[in-house]
Amino acid sequence: MTVLDSRALNRATLARQFLLDRTGTPVLDVVAHLGGMQAQEPQEPFVGLWSRVRAFHPAALDGLLTGRHVVRTHLMRRTVHLVTADDALAWRARHDTMLRQRVLTTYRRELAGLDPDEVAAAGREVMADGRPRTMAELVDALADRWPAPPRRALGELLVAALIPMAQLPPRGLWRTGAGVRNVPLATWLGRDVAPLRPDGPDQAGQALVRRYLAAYGPAASADLRAWCGLAGLPAAVQAIRGELIAFRDERGRQLLDLPDAPRPDPGTPAPVRFLPAFDNALLGYHDRSRIVDDDHRGLSVAGARVVLVDGRVAATWNVTSGTVVVTPLRRLSRSERAAVTEEGWSLALFLSDGDSDRVQIDPSSA
Repeated sequence: MTVLDSRALNRATLARQFLLDRTGTPVLDVVAHLGGMQAQEPQEPFVGLWSRVRAFHPAALDGLLTGRHVVRTHLMRRTVHLVTADDALAWRARHDTMLRQRVLTTYRRELAGLDPDEVAAAGREVMADGRPRTMAELVDALADRWPAPPRRALGELLVAALIPMAQLPPRGLWRTGAGVRNVPLATWLGRDVAPLRPDGPDQAGQALVRRYLAAYGPAASADLRAWCGLAGLPAAVQAIRGELIAFRDERGRQLLDLPDAPRPDPGTPAPVRFLPAFDNALLGYHDRSRIVDDDHRGLSVAGARVVLVDGRVAATWNVTSGTVVVTPLRRLSRSERAAVTEEGWSLALFLSDGDSDRVQIDPSSA
């Protein structure tokens, strides 16, 4: 079985994530290809798309959100993701059990004794009028029936697990600060969530496996689970196993992949790329060594924005007083610093709508 080293896996990931070459693919199709973008920080997907799409303009994403072609909803890993409307409806039921279990586990003591089905039915009855509500407003409407649980615990159970919700614009629009207002997905999108077929093949699970490998492969089953948070996909993997090819990584893990997916030459040059907080190019794997050193693995979980140099995490970045400030994690060569500065200029112009191109590489760092 062919062994793929970390550099080969790195270049495959970069190619499939549109980080090796920016793409001219329409933004809606990019979001679909990526299987969604983690988006609990509302402005971060704009940077993620800017780093992947040629001539990306924020208005393109704004239009997709207000036009109900993409939606912000709790999905993979019980985090807010920006996904296409079609994927939200097709995948939500497959995530229901995981979403419910994660909230009930997090608030085990606070929600003890509650009947989730009863709470869900009451919540749906409140939301049936189609009026957008904050989590607090929904909890207020049910407080007489369930006064004991902490408001936060009951609210998260409702909006992140029991009722498929969409977070409505202006939340998530470019350079717009807005709180979360929820409305049922089916109400917002005008279509029902696709139900699961308990006695038939796991078509939703099989689709998730194929879509994951298209954007993240070659990858192990543990990587797939880390991306979506679902533990029940082995049968789906086995069902499509005949469609896939296998490799091994340097740690001996079996990696699966789609036969025709890109696996560039490991020597392919990789440009500098700035990634937003919680980008799935990092969080989409259990073993992230293909893109980040183990010593820096925690950066992505902590929400650090990172800079890829030669395809790997080499710095973090932030914006201070309109200046893109880069903090290296290792010593950068002169040519690497020049490339980081050049890409940082472009990012600064994007973030400031053309008002600033200031970049600073922290001289006190490595």
